[in-house]
Amino acid sequence: MRITCPICGERDRREFYYVGDAVLLERPDPEAGEAAWDDYLHNRDNPAGDTRDLWSHEGGCGAWVVVTRNTVTHEVLATELASDVAADLREARP
Repeated sequence: MRITCPICGERDRREFYYVGDAVLLERPDPEAGEAAWDDYLHNRDNPAGDTRDLWSHEGGCGAWVVVTRNTVTHEVLATELASDVAADLREARP
């Protein structure tokens, strides 16, 4: 699989470190209870199809990159700097 770093260009996947889903998780209240915290820490969706993942360009420039890819075909659909994605999310919040 090839991933295009927005800074360095197209690179082999082995230069990157997969971090996890690029989603905002709603952290439970500290008093939410054991079940809520267990769910928050351990349970994630595992969809077949398009996902947005957070990767670190560990073997290159060190950038944090949001990769939109298909988990079935491994096709990379888009890449963006995570800082740009975070800025867009902050602007979209009321």
